[in-house]
Amino acid sequence: MKAQNCVFLSALTMACPFLRDVVDEEALVLRRAFRRERVFRDRLDPLAFPDDHLYERYRFSADGIRYLCRLLGPRIKHCTARSHALSVEQMVCVALRFFASGAFLYSVGDAEQLNKATICRTIRSVCLAIKALADVFISFPGHRRLCDMKEEFYRIAGFPNVIGAVDCTHIRIKAPSGAHEADFVNRKSFHSINVQVNITF
Repeated sequence: MKAQNCVFLSALTMACPFLRDVVDEEALVLRRAFRRERVFRDRLDPLAFPDDHLYERYRFSADGIRYLCRLLGPRIKHCTARSHALSVEQMVCVALRFFASGAFLYSVGDAEQLNKATICRTIRSVCLAIKALADVFISFPGHRRLCDMKEEFYRIAGFPNVIGAVDCTHIRIKAPSGAHEADFVNRKSFHSINVQVNITF
């Protein structure tokens, strides 16, 4: 009886595909069949869509996104394509979707078919690249001395060391007619135009 049990156990060991040391060829075939393979999602080219689609999701046209890619590309481009690294276009679009929607990282990840960690790293690298270019796009009047501007701001509001101010506000408008009417509805659910005001003395 013991000899029969030993034969049965050895045959079971050879044929079971879930044990570590598999001897039987058929068990190896079964193990390969049950093994989970890595699946890489096919990410669409974000610039393959028409401009109205891009405006709705990223608040930029294809030309605007291409300009940002040329500008930020040298700073954010991955040095390798290992593990299906994101392209510059995908990275810029991920960051733009986050900026445009103000949604959580999970929501942006679900929309772009990426995980939260990838979204977080991508937004950070794009933000750092934009910050590095701040001096190129943000400039103050060169004809006024900084100390004079600081004194005038201090005289108005009592804030020390202020040389400029930026503010945005929603100007209420009548609901426009046409296909783009929804683009003018703000987060408070009324139609408006977002206006940015820069104040320097």
